[in-house]
Amino acid sequence: MLFHDRSEAGQELAVRLVERAADGDLVDPVVLALPRGGVPVAVPVARALSVPLDVLVARKIGLPGQPETGIGAIVGDDPPQFDRRAVEMLGLSEDRLGPEVARERSELRRRERLYRGERSAPDVRDRVVILIDDGLATGVTARAALRHLRRQGPARLILAVPVSAAETAATMRSEADEIVCLHQPPHFRAVGLWYDDFGQVGDDEVIETLREHNAPASRR
Repeated sequence: MLFHDRSEAGQELAVRLVERAADGDLVDPVVLALPRGGVPVAVPVARALSVPLDVLVARKIGLPGQPETGIGAIVGDDPPQFDRRAVEMLGLSEDRLGPEVARERSELRRRERLYRGERSAPDVRDRVVILIDDGLATGVTARAALRHLRRQGPARLILAVPVSAAETAATMRSEADEIVCLHQPPHFRAVGLWYDDFGQVGDDEVIETLREHNAPASRR
């Protein structure tokens, strides 16, 4: 195992990003976590940089009957982003995947309402954006999130993860201005294999974490 849990992974990631901040090129950063697993990783980073924490909700589109096998993703009202090669190899089409897209779009909107309430999404234009997840396997969700953010005109777009498949990290370099990845193990297989504790993060934990981190210091 590389990490005991997501919090420990976030602490190690925070050390790396604080070093980057010391160079002076992380001015007024925005820290966004991909929920749910990216939230506990992002907390130590946002705390170390003394900035608010928010979420960018993205949903993976899975194979029909195999939802854990991601072949695409959606963010906001953006059209779905598919792994075209995988879709073609599997003999699928966007029309065939329509029910999966609709289902995930509904869940995405539910989570946005739940996590953010009446708050609007943070304005990232001309700011340094640090997007955080707990790891990258295929990277389909992170890719859709990065493309969504890129269209909003950030000054710099940084993808920060504790662990990633090496091939995926390499492909992400065309999507982000910078990749901060602590480990790219050989024989990667799955994100959860690199954590001792990789328990599911629930909605209530996400909501409470955001509320606690972003509360005024006098109320914490």
